[in-house]
Amino acid sequence: MVDLESLLTQCAEAVAIYDQRTATELLGKIRYYSSPYGDGTERLAHYFAKGLEIRLNGTRAPLFTQIPSNTTLVADVLKSHILYVSVCPFGRISNLFSNRNIAKLAEKATTVHVIDFGIAYGFQWPCLIHRLSTRSGGPPKLRITGIDFPQPGFRPAERIEAIGRRLRRCCENVNVPFEFNAIAKRWETIRAEELNIERVELLVVNYMYRLRHLPDDSVMLNNPRNMVLKLIKRLNPDLFIRGVVNGNYNYNFPFFINRFREAFFHFSAMFDILEANVGGEDPDRLLLERETFGRDAINVIAYEGIDRIDRPETYKQWQLRNQKAGFRQLPLEQNIFNRARTVLKSDYLKDFKLRWMASGCFKAGKGE
Repeated sequence: MVDLESLLTQCAEAVAIYDQRTATELLGKIRYYSSPYGDGTERLAHYFAKGLEIRLNGTRAPLFTQIPSNTTLVADVLKSHILYVSVCPFGRISNLFSNRNIAKLAEKATTVHVIDFGIAYGFQWPCLIHRLSTRSGGPPKLRITGIDFPQPGFRPAERIEAIGRRLRRCCENVNVPFEFNAIAKRWETIRAEELNIERVELLVVNYMYRLRHLPDDSVMLNNPRNMVLKLIKRLNPDLFIRGVVNGNYNYNFPFFINRFREAFFHFSAMFDILEANVGGEDPDRLLLERETFGRDAINVIAYEGIDRIDRPETYKQWQLRNQKAGFRQLPLEQNIFNRARTVLKSDYLKDFKLRWMASGCFKAGKGE
């Protein structure tokens, strides 16, 4: 029985001290025993070995777009997303929490404007659209400003605009008035005027897990994370919803070996979930592992400085950052918590527990 974790750790230690001979030998062993088609550990080792090889060779980072490559069809991404939320509750519970808080606040609004930082494929919003369509008295007008990083080429907002067209068709199917604004640029450079905020609308700012892709103060003097929060504070939204990956492992250490070990534990958990719930030959699982978990793991391991994109922070770190920016936390709605617990209990394995839920809803503090 080969201990791939031990081999990976030894290889990472060799890479860290530029021992190319030892690292190359260990990489050969890891490649022999790992595979993107093996069990969960073998798949994880395959992607970690790729990251170590890139780091060892000093290969320059390709443009990391935080989303699957342009050659991947949206329909395939959607299928892999459905697979993910069917076996892992994190994204589904987060979206439930976000959408229900928005819908509750929008019970009497005539226009709801959601500014979504990191819209990705917009998979969160069809459920909200359906919920608004059934509102007593008729649906409000829904405006969504979809923000994401620009894609390479001459049409940096092309993918976001395509998301807007799909969401428009979704709204037309259930008679929800709709308007979409696409913004593709570095988030810290966005100005309030670009967001086209109207005075009479209910304003919601939403970001789910994507601010971890912004550089932090270890690579930029003017921290883009703080700059984005200052922008949101100036907007003075009626509701500000934040989603943070908060676990026992923080793989944002500046020192490579510490980061490698924490990343191994974090991504092991994700690959283990898929291994326990999905068949090994499932194409949607392969896509999810390659284009989401694998890409993130490679980036965390292979690169440093501005090229390392995935930089998570804990809930407590973000909580302190939000408080310093002038936001106050809103109380958790008990009925939303109860609904989340019901979904978790009925649709997922008993290994998943909802022991507590820290409210991710904020409001700009008065007098600040």
